[in-house]
Amino acid sequence: MTPTDLLDYYRSPGPFTALGRFGDQLDAITFDAATVAGIVHGLLMHEAWAPAYGVTLPDERRSEKQLCGVRAMLDCAERLDAGPLRNERSPDRRVVGVCRHFATLFVAIARRKQVPARARCGFANYFEPGKHFDHWVAEYWNAAEQCWILVDAQIDAIQARIVKPSFDVLDVPRDRFLVAGDAWSICRRGAADPKTFGVAGTDMWGLVEVFGDVWQDLASLQKIELLPWGWYGLATADGAAERHADFIDRMARISSRADAAAVDELLRLAADDVRLVVPQAVLDAAEAAEGRG
Repeated sequence: MTPTDLLDYYRSPGPFTALGRFGDQLDAITFDAATVAGIVHGLLMHEAWAPAYGVTLPDERRSEKQLCGVRAMLDCAERLDAGPLRNERSPDRRVVGVCRHFATLFVAIARRKQVPARARCGFANYFEPGKHFDHWVAEYWNAAEQCWILVDAQIDAIQARIVKPSFDVLDVPRDRFLVAGDAWSICRRGAADPKTFGVAGTDMWGLVEVFGDVWQDLASLQKIELLPWGWYGLATADGAAERHADFIDRMARISSRADAAAVDELLRLAADDVRLVVPQAVLDAAEAAEGRG
């Protein structure tokens, strides 16, 4: 795979990022990160952030966070509010999701605009001092600057007033969001305490969570943006973080580099290594859900 091949690969949608009939509504926009993030903000509501918008979510709405693909998300958005996708919904009429949904929708729109993009799983250290929260962001190729740019598509003006990031969330520094491979590497070499890495509001902290995110990021690099709780392959094996540390080191380096050579290596390995294969049942379920879009 050449660098050009890599960009072409991430211009096209994967099973979760095809827009289907909804794509026509977005064809008129010109891609820029702020515009796309604004559309995402107007369509989605993070489950944990609902109180900040004055929204009390009924229990039946919380199941929306199980929607895998973008077409399923947009089907839901249309049921909640039939207006054009570019119209900002009131917070109570936005689709309920988590950070992964924001990143995946941003990526889907970017790909529709022929901008190479991918969702990245890792850890953000800007939500609470001293903590690295499990998080997803989008990453798109900036042709003018010839580099990949991280975008936190979840943080809008309301969240920014609370989080108070010291940087532009449309250009997140690499030391503020650590892709999973980087998080694994610094924990392994003792540069960070694994106990500071985990899922906000839970007791799920430590090196095993970092390991799980490596596998989530590897799937996303294959254009399979799994739900955050959708662990697969080696990540589901008991004690794997200790027993297979050398192999995880190798996969973490792929996550960290994510260049043409690394992605080519990943795709070749994932073709027949059961430790890296996303179960077909996951993809089949997503395809069934997407059939409505």
